[in-house]
Amino acid sequence: MTVQNNKTDLKNLSQDQLVSFAESLGQPAFRGRQILSWLYRPGITDFLQMTDLAKEFRAILTDKARISRFENPIIEISRDGSVKFGFKLEDSLVIESVLIPEEERNTLCVSSQAGCAMGCTFCLTGMMGFTRNLTPAEIVNQVCGVRDWMVDNGRGELSNLVFMGMGEPLANLDNLLTALSILTEQRGLDFASRRITVSTCGLVPQMLELGRKTDVNLAVSLHATDDETRNMLMPINKKYNLHSLLEECRNFNMKKRQRIMFEYTLLDKVNDSDAAAEKLAYLLRDIPCKINLLAMNVTADNEFRSPNRDRILRFQDILRRKGYTVFIRHSRGEDISAACGQLAGKIVTKISVD
Repeated sequence: MTVQNNKTDLKNLSQDQLVSFAESLGQPAFRGRQILSWLYRPGITDFLQMTDLAKEFRAILTDKARISRFENPIIEISRDGSVKFGFKLEDSLVIESVLIPEEERNTLCVSSQAGCAMGCTFCLTGMMGFTRNLTPAEIVNQVCGVRDWMVDNGRGELSNLVFMGMGEPLANLDNLLTALSILTEQRGLDFASRRITVSTCGLVPQMLELGRKTDVNLAVSLHATDDETRNMLMPINKKYNLHSLLEECRNFNMKKRQRIMFEYTLLDKVNDSDAAAEKLAYLLRDIPCKINLLAMNVTADNEFRSPNRDRILRFQDILRRKGYTVFIRHSRGEDISAACGQLAGKIVTKISVD
């Protein structure tokens, strides 16, 4: 990003906020909506390109505001086709986003914070600590930056967004809600809410607000079936234990066919027993849900290991026999440290294109 002090970054503003901004400059409300209809078009970098705005107003915007964007991302391409983007922020921090291409969709894993304060013991991002929240502009510019790269490289269009990158999205709820408004607004980036999933490790009050204010999908990082194990793996459980978390899941505002996605990372001899699978089935018995099972993505920085394939399949089979829809999520981008729990905002000096 290019630093421009004392100018309002319009990508930090929702449609309603853009309307208020335009009115503060003596313009009618519809000018704010006009600005939004231009901001997120590919290739728009200057107010002079907004040709249905009066020249005088464009000159005022140039003096008072700016259009931020990410430039020259650090790009690593995995053997499996996943692409990791390292975006440098104005204060020189680096955040990471991961594009996961599949046969019928292109999913972008989006970051919401620089680092993470949740301290989950099996996650590399959690081990790096927390620096700061991302602004709405820094959230949506990840989507814009990857979209533009895809256009330039003939990679099709983004179809799905998952907030499962660096950080805990609900710990940055206000900025997340503004970003979601921009992402789903037709004049903005025009994503359908059903194509967006927000993941949380279990911030119960913020879950309630997310459900009240948006229609996006919810994913809950569970990873244990008892408080003792979850306290060890996920310190947030000491504040919002399993009972309070699952109670909020039961009350979460969802449309008729929506289901919560529970994420469960299997750790060898920690949470992968038959008894754990049976208890998980019992705990989720009255919550409309799907379950994602993930093998631990091993890093040199922690002691956890993944169960073998047979153990993972056995865990899945127990849940399926109880009537659950259960997926085994295969890691993507492990060779470029782009898999779940591996994002750490490290600057690389070599771009991998193998």
